[in-house]
Amino acid sequence: MIKYVFFDFNGTILDDVDLCLDLLNEILIKQGKKTLNLSEYKEIFTFPVRKYYELAGVDFKQDSFEDLSKFFISKYQPLSFKCSCYPNVKELIKILKEKGIIVGILSASQIDNLKEQLEVLDLKDEFSFVLGLDNIYAVSKENIARDFLLNNKIVPETCLMLGDTLHDYEVAENLGMNSILFSGGHQSKNILKKAKRPIIDDLLELINYI
Repeated sequence: MIKYVFFDFNGTILDDVDLCLDLLNEILIKQGKKTLNLSEYKEIFTFPVRKYYELAGVDFKQDSFEDLSKFFISKYQPLSFKCSCYPNVKELIKILKEKGIIVGILSASQIDNLKEQLEVLDLKDEFSFVLGLDNIYAVSKENIARDFLLNNKIVPETCLMLGDTLHDYEVAENLGMNSILFSGGHQSKNILKKAKRPIIDDLLELINYI
């Protein structure tokens, strides 16, 4: 029985795909590289972010990964306030809570930036827990999730991870959690099928698996 739902944030709650693509292309143009369209982006996006930058053609000899991360966040954070939630996010959260399920966020975003975004979206009081990283390099969120489960004595089999990337599936798999993937985010449905997990096109479809 599912007692906890862990939501990924970027590409699952916040529709920031176009913004991330625009900023990637800004970096590529600055370096004199070929830009990507949306379908190309969704085929190469992955974690850690450094690997996806490499797949996109970013040259770290021209600009270090650390400098590019700082550039990205300086542009991304204020612009992200103009992004909206995906359809039915608030309705899904409401239904889950009515069913007695504890909902929270597990993100590879820097925690203070994440909380700021939640406040702008008027979602900061909707979640029982918000887990994010202490840095801007978006490497992996697995360790913070593991610590949270251990510290709160939560049985992984009672948890479900909802995310938009194979990384979300991998984190859930490594921790013994269930997972469902959302097709509207940063990776294509074709990529998500590799996980052999249920894929939903509308967030409210999650209710069918609870």
